[in-house]
Amino acid sequence: MSDPNIEIDRIDLKILNVLQQDGRMSNLKLADSVALSPTAVLARVQRLTRDGYILGYEARLNPLKLGAGMMVFVEVLLDRTTPNVFEAFKAAVQVHPEIMECHMVAGGFDYLLKTRMADMAAYRSFAGTRAVATARCARNPHLCGDGRGEEHHPAGLEGVKMKVEGLPTRACWQ
Repeated sequence: MSDPNIEIDRIDLKILNVLQQDGRMSNLKLADSVALSPTAVLARVQRLTRDGYILGYEARLNPLKLGAGMMVFVEVLLDRTTPNVFEAFKAAVQVHPEIMECHMVAGGFDYLLKTRMADMAAYRSFAGTRAVATARCARNPHLCGDGRGEEHHPAGLEGVKMKVEGLPTRACWQ
């Protein structure tokens, strides 16, 4: 964002909300849905993009059709939590395409990984080699000490709510 103190108004929030539902919507249809002229909407979308409110546009892909139908969450507990261990772990997760997301969390473990793979055989391979290597990447005795970190691998059985397009905006509550 060019200036974090820039205020956006109710119409900007409505534009953001509508674009989250359909990022491919034409400017004409977007203008109609927020009751502004196409020129005014285009200028607002350009400003919202320039100011960093809109980060880009993506296509949501079907993981089943692409051979990545199994989702597994990996809970990682590092044996030490020092800056160099965190940096080593962050670097290690970047190189594994199966790791879709990695979040540092508070609670009983340090990181939660969202992974996708084809099936149980691919999961076993990942859990036996890549996930373990990733979770233990920072357990080098020179960096981490005794290497007693651990990981758990609960499989995602059913997606109950998966709303990638729905970041809540204030417009949702107004």
